[in-house]
Amino acid sequence: AYVGEVADKMIPVTREVWEGLSDLNRPKETFANLLAEMIEHEKTRRLFLDMDEIEKEGNFVELHI
Repeated sequence: AYVGEVADKMIPVTREVWEGLSDLNRPKETFANLLAEMIEHEKTRRLFLDMDEIEKEGNFVELHI
């Protein structure tokens, strides 16, 4: 659940973006919660993309423990 201060900022979006957000929004879910969830998903997606890129480069050093 979203917990935090409410910012008094407005983000202009196109009608298509507004409709897309509305379609994703669950009943009784705030847009703040929806956007926070989307941010976390995007952070995770980017992390995995970065990890894939690092793996493709293949510059690894063997650790002797």
